[in-house]
Amino acid sequence: MHVTAHLYLVTRDRLPLLCCLVAFILTFFVTRTLVRYIRRHANSDKPPKWWQPRNISVSQGGGGMHIHHMVIGIILVMLSGITMVTLSVSGGVPEFAVASTFFGIGAALVLDEFALVLHLSDVYWEEDGRTSVDAVFAAVAVAGLLILGFNPLSFFDINIWREDQTVFARTVVVVVAVITLLLAVVVLLKGKVWTGLVGMFITPLLFVGAIRLSRPHAPWARWRYTTRPRKMHRALERERWLRRPVVQAKLWVQDAIAGTPKFPDDAAVDKQLDREIHAAPAPGQVA
Repeated sequence: MHVTAHLYLVTRDRLPLLCCLVAFILTFFVTRTLVRYIRRHANSDKPPKWWQPRNISVSQGGGGMHIHHMVIGIILVMLSGITMVTLSVSGGVPEFAVASTFFGIGAALVLDEFALVLHLSDVYWEEDGRTSVDAVFAAVAVAGLLILGFNPLSFFDINIWREDQTVFARTVVVVVAVITLLLAVVVLLKGKVWTGLVGMFITPLLFVGAIRLSRPHAPWARWRYTTRPRKMHRALERERWLRRPVVQAKLWVQDAIAGTPKFPDDAAVDKQLDREIHAAPAPGQVA
């Protein structure tokens, strides 16, 4: 007796997204590895061999201009994006998969230097440079949810709109969509970015995030907690308790990616918590 088992890790229509995600993750880690290697050997007196990675620079005036890998990423994103728009007319899945792969490579190169774009300064190796890692985590999370079959505003079935053209059915769809978006706005105003992001795919999380206490530095706390000190104190205590394991894991991962993997001590965690957690100023006051 022969038993044949077919395991489909991803459906055919999501293959381009999977290729994009895999290319994104691999490019990010390869880029971080190469950048660390270049930095480690930057002060070496030995001339680099032909195969050794090095910074890209072009002659300009009396010196050289460093070309950030973000520039290459922008070019790849633009070219692959235009290609995917063109393929949307009559392209097939294989062509989309190839274009998506290059899009993932370009997106990784851009987001790896997202902090540079945000701060308009080369903060790659500084504290603010960790913003790039946060952006990469967010992109991977969204792509992963899409691959798993989650769709934005998934609490209702959009097929109702297509199959049932009655006024009642379409009114229900619109009302639910508006409520979902309003809940997402409330969650974001409460400072729960990740809950709002994932909640757009898993809608019940939006209800939980909207009901629970706001984060102490969020606009919601600024408007509603500054005149209620007990609630603000609860928000601060809850934030430190919830954020401690997250900060520990985050610092470890960021240090590992940065090339110095170590478990953060309590002093480093407390310092990060003190930097991140603060009470919102009252309306009309400057933070």
